Amino acid sequence: MDVQGGRRSSAERDAATVEIGYALASGAFAAAVVFGALAGPVWLFALPRPLDAALLRGGLAVASVLFVVRVVSVLVRFRRAAQPSQPGRTSPDS
Repeated sequence: MDVQGGRRSSAERDAATVEIGYALASGAFAAAVVFGALAGPVWLFALPRPLDAALLRGGLAVASVLFVVRVVSVLVRFRRAAQPSQPGRTSPDS
């Protein structure tokens, strides 16, 4: 990205926007799948009321944590990949 507060190019801004969108979409998808897997039995089966509440709360908690972890991990990986190890030089295998 930029070094020492320099301006970003249009391509860099677009890449960051796409990466943020991907992070949010993949985080939401992963959270929805996990929530569905944990809380799905509540709607499919007649379970005791305490178990219903535990599955819903547990599914919500795990899905929320998974969403945040997924978004952060994608954005951190993007930020690391955007900065070359030796600015101004190409890698030997390119």
